[in-house]
Amino acid sequence: MHTILSVIVVAVLAYLGTMFDNFFAFAAQLIVTEEKRVRRVSYAQALGVAALLVLAGGIGSLLTPIPLPWVGLLCLAPWALAWHAWRHRSNAPNEIFRRGALTTFVTTLALGGDNLAVWIPLLRADGIAHAVVTVVVFAALELLFVVGAQRITKHPRIVAWGTKHAPSFLPWLYFGLGVLVLIECGSL
Repeated sequence: MHTILSVIVVAVLAYLGTMFDNFFAFAAQLIVTEEKRVRRVSYAQALGVAALLVLAGGIGSLLTPIPLPWVGLLCLAPWALAWHAWRHRSNAPNEIFRRGALTTFVTTLALGGDNLAVWIPLLRADGIAHAVVTVVVFAALELLFVVGAQRITKHPRIVAWGTKHAPSFLPWLYFGLGVLVLIECGSL
């Protein structure tokens, strides 16, 4: 049984680990977004994360009949992402194109594979009460994510640095998240 504090710490680590690269990509997107569309695009991004969270919770509840240590084998997904990120890392930043709210929402969903790979076993691991705490932590962090991305757009050099260097951190983040999945599911 985990304490509420440990659930909060794990939730923070899971959110930050899966959203690290998305933060700089979203901030770069906001730089090229028309000022009048920033709020709508921000809502679309937050709605995309909420949809991923609902999907992760739903899939996690479907896994209830499966023994929790076996669910820990889902650590293979973030490890596969770590391997892929390590093999395909480059110093060439992706070109950022202007997108609307619908494209931002769909892109958030499309890039959510790493989120699902970590969030599904996390939400399944400790029961409903801890899942609710995790969702509240994620909601607070998503608010900080959106506000932080909006604020950092006033510093394009920071966004450019993050966009360029985030790929070198990703393999390590994904590996650590896989270990976190193993620990939370009691597989280790």
